[in-house]
Amino acid sequence: MEYLVLYAMAAIVALMALAIWLWLVLRYIPNSQIGIIEKLWSKSGSLTEGNIVALKGEAGFEPDMLRGGFHFGYWRWQFNVHRRPLITIKQGKMGYIFARTGEALGPSQTLGRVVECNHYQDVRAFLEQAGQKGRQRAILREGVYAINLAVFSVITEDGVFAIDKTSDIGKWHQHLSEIGGFNAVVIGSYTGKKVDDIGIITTHDGPSLLPEEIIAPPVGNEVNNPNYHNNYQDIEAFLRAGGRRGKQYAPLVDGTYFINRWFATIESIPKEVINIGEVGVVVSYYGKQGDDTSGTQFRHGERVRQGERGVWQNTLGPGKYPFNTYAGQIIRVPTTNFVLHWITGKTEGHRYDESLQSIDLITKDAYEPMLPLSVVVHIDYQKAPNVIQRFGDVKKLITQTIDPMLSAYFRDVAHKKTMLELIHSRDEIQAQARNELLKKFEQFDIQCVDVLIGKPESQTDDGKIENLLEQLRLRQLSLEQIETYSKQEAAAGKKQTLNDANAKAAMQEKLTQSAIQISIQTNEAEAALARAKKDAERIVVTAKAHSESVSLEGKGASEKVGLVGTAEASVLQKKVESFGDPRLYAISLVADAMSHSQQPLVPATMFSGGSGDNAGGMLGTLMSLLVAERVGIKVAPSANGEPAGK
Repeated sequence: MEYLVLYAMAAIVALMALAIWLWLVLRYIPNSQIGIIEKLWSKSGSLTEGNIVALKGEAGFEPDMLRGGFHFGYWRWQFNVHRRPLITIKQGKMGYIFARTGEALGPSQTLGRVVECNHYQDVRAFLEQAGQKGRQRAILREGVYAINLAVFSVITEDGVFAIDKTSDIGKWHQHLSEIGGFNAVVIGSYTGKKVDDIGIITTHDGPSLLPEEIIAPPVGNEVNNPNYHNNYQDIEAFLRAGGRRGKQYAPLVDGTYFINRWFATIESIPKEVINIGEVGVVVSYYGKQGDDTSGTQFRHGERVRQGERGVWQNTLGPGKYPFNTYAGQIIRVPTTNFVLHWITGKTEGHRYDESLQSIDLITKDAYEPMLPLSVVVHIDYQKAPNVIQRFGDVKKLITQTIDPMLSAYFRDVAHKKTMLELIHSRDEIQAQARNELLKKFEQFDIQCVDVLIGKPESQTDDGKIENLLEQLRLRQLSLEQIETYSKQEAAAGKKQTLNDANAKAAMQEKLTQSAIQISIQTNEAEAALARAKKDAERIVVTAKAHSESVSLEGKGASEKVGLVGTAEASVLQKKVESFGDPRLYAISLVADAMSHSQQPLVPATMFSGGSGDNAGGMLGTLMSLLVAERVGIKVAPSANGEPAGK
């Protein structure tokens, strides 16, 4: 029994000794971690000053690490194994490296050069290939890395991984988080709205710019160039190609870029947009000195070819351009007609005329009006560089040249005209101004399309111009009234004519009946006249026959009477002959007989018949009256005082 107890106690002691031995010599590293070996003492002695990695067996941090599993031989009294997690870089993210050891940086360096060391997982290769201490140019992309955190401190979006976390590393992490340094640079992306921009690069490593340079020239941008740096993503290639620190001429265009934010700062600016109806004149601050293409006659500055320093001779047409505004300036010049208002308080959307005011004038008769004016202007796109060389921009052209020129021109016009002439001669002044200003504007490579003059207004509230205009309105009103009265008079005459025509049309039936009645009466009168003539002829013939009968019967008596009868016959014959026409003598007899008639010699009514210009007409009238009286036709006066038969 005692032996069993002794054996049991010996086994326990052996197991405890084994456990202690294993604890002293055996190390376990999980697969998600690494073991960083720190030798506490060594026969080779300690590291030299400035070194933290024991490459030759010295005491200090070993370059090699322990990966997942069991590891023997690392006595606890000699080795301290620091377990740290593997470094994981998420998709689309970046990690930054700070080397605690290595060669010193050069005078122009801010970041350590890139060396082949399996993404900082091989410490020995990093040191053997002259890796430099400090912040590194190379970055970590997506993946899992086993990095010796005693040599390299890793900064990721998730935090800082290091054996010793210094305050500087914490500040770097904070700054990178603020600027989005762990994310890829995306140009022209959708972030709620379309960002149509470009990236301006400012590098912080490499040689400085030359004294005459304001921006770093583009290098290594050609794909077939052996030093193609792929838009600043390959820092070593950029520096081999001759890249310099500072703002870079070549911008980033649409795309995604993994750029070390310790190496470069990216500023996002919008693309330059040239709209339809305008061109862009480029004033370049970058490039070599070019030859002047404007000619010897043009003395307002040099015009150069594209890529040279100065005003480019070719303009940019409508479109979008990834233009680096740190390397130059695009001045937009409208090529469509645009309006400039010399009207106080009024301006167009282009804002070129925001400082223009109505032109103050003094007329020949001492009026002081304010003249509102609008001018339509056009600039030829081929002459746009000339305008920019002369004036700098379109607004300076307007304020420094067009404004004083127009003001002086219209003041000269106003001095020669009275206020009324200024108002009445508006069309003439506009046409003359258009022709004169067209010639003047051509001297400055612009065109005057039209001049539009508004209503002159008073500078003060004295009311002089309004009084004058009121007098003009009254005068014009009087002229209009005269014209109105004249038209009304003519209208009244037309209306009277119309009324007469309407009345005549209304009485047309009666007029027709009256005309028919007159025709009937005229025919009856002519018939009566014909009968009267026949009766008169019959009477004459009868009288003649009777006379001959008496003459024959009294032939014998005549012999008795003798000379007396002969004398009477002779007298009668002479009476008849004195009338020239026996009918006249007969009429005289009829008249004599009528004088002894009971019928009044002057009737109460007149019956007009015939022309009345000869004795036959009178006889016809008389005979008509007698015949009408005898046959019982009543004669009554007509409406106009003339007799009318019924």
